Amino acid sequence: MEQTDKFKEHINLGYTFKKDSFIIGTGMLDQQALNGAQVKIPLKTLNRHGLIAGATGTGKTKTLQVIAEQLSLKGIPSVLMDLKGDLTGLACPGTNNEHIEKRCASIGVPYEATGIPVELMSISNEKGVKLKATVSEFGPVLMSQILDLNDTQSGILSLVFRYCDMKHLPLLDLMDLRSILKYVINEGKAEITKEFGAVSSNSVNTILRKIIELEQQGAENFYGERSFDVEDFVRQESGRGVVSIIRLTDIQNRPKLFSTFMLSLLSEIYETFPEQGDQEAPKLCLFIDEAHLVFSNASKDLLEKIEAIVKLIRSKGVGIFFCTQTPTDVPDEILGQLGLKVQHALRAFTAKDRKAINKTAENYPISPFYETSEVLTSMGIGEALITALNEKGIPTPLVHTLLRAPVSRMGILSADEIDNQVKKSKLVSKYNEPINRESAFEILEEKLNNAAPENREKEAPSSSKRKASAKEKESFFEALSKNTMVRQLGRTFFRELTRGIMGSLTNKKR
Repeated sequence: MEQTDKFKEHINLGYTFKKDSFIIGTGMLDQQALNGAQVKIPLKTLNRHGLIAGATGTGKTKTLQVIAEQLSLKGIPSVLMDLKGDLTGLACPGTNNEHIEKRCASIGVPYEATGIPVELMSISNEKGVKLKATVSEFGPVLMSQILDLNDTQSGILSLVFRYCDMKHLPLLDLMDLRSILKYVINEGKAEITKEFGAVSSNSVNTILRKIIELEQQGAENFYGERSFDVEDFVRQESGRGVVSIIRLTDIQNRPKLFSTFMLSLLSEIYETFPEQGDQEAPKLCLFIDEAHLVFSNASKDLLEKIEAIVKLIRSKGVGIFFCTQTPTDVPDEILGQLGLKVQHALRAFTAKDRKAINKTAENYPISPFYETSEVLTSMGIGEALITALNEKGIPTPLVHTLLRAPVSRMGILSADEIDNQVKKSKLVSKYNEPINRESAFEILEEKLNNAAPENREKEAPSSSKRKASAKEKESFFEALSKNTMVRQLGRTFFRELTRGIMGSLTNKKR
């Protein structure tokens, strides 16, 4: 009894906060959940980022669901990268049962089934709001890192972006980028050489091949207009934060597309959101499921950029949470920046597994009540070791925690329910309308046709792939005069805009 009292006192001292927080579970000692030892997460330090780790089937996704729910109920919006298709159930109330009642009684919280306001999104063919970004918004630095270019190739890409800025050639999609690269080593070679110096045809052809590789992973659906405004992530409905679920189930085997999108999103948020310092609660939280897909395919330079953004984005009021199987999936430089750590069970079947578990245990504070490496292999489903940061930035005690159950549906939405969610969306009409205005591809094609009239008949079929006829498309300057396009042009075209930490356009003039 004395040991139990000491444990409760230990937990209550570590998890009592002056500012707002939410209950994530209750402490466990000797495999027993203890009432009166509630584990809480303070909102104030959630912009210090976090980790949700554990072996397959230990409850990581439900933990992510619980945290997203509690944030929404506190009025904080979040963005969820849903690679497995497990999270759409957030939109509907959960179902109570005897097991949930028992768990809630142990934790000391009532079970109140409720749905959370959800916005379904996609960067591919999944149903929902279509998220897009233009090549110009990515900029030469980020595009070079995504394509894994060497210094020479990166220099050529920077030259191309500079040329397009000077000549007012909008780079909207990958076809625009391929067109200007071909122009640089063919018809425009003399002009480019006079302006910037000689450009290697071999290097340009290598860049073109890497663009084709990116297209084969489905990137052509992502690059283009209308560009998504990240301010649309920061919304509330009836006082609850909207959870934006980005459905990525059809790109699990295309890690380059996933990492491309994730990095562009982080860059855009960082460059767009104003500085706000440490507030009482985060402005937005992002949850990146299957985070190993980001890091396992990233170059050294790209990892350095990710590390820089993770360090700096907290000042924008944004928290980033990585969900993966083991902490070792996340680079040490980034792992050291994470404040909240939720560690589910790990499996030890081999000597290599046991070494990994011992290494994992070293990432957590020492507890007088647990042997961390032993607890890591003995926890059940819905249990986790948790440590967070208190309001002073000090790590809270490590606690073996019985986690609360989600208040929303633990299953997924049916096809009809997904259709109904999409129909209710206020953003679908804004972003799903196709836009195909005149850009670098059409401008260069017209320039070449005017320069060589005898080739017009031969070139016409290629041009028709993008637009039915020259008569049907607006000129660039006609588009400029229309209010509906001004924002897009401002985001992607004017060379006066500067480029930020990831080399992407800063949209502070919007």
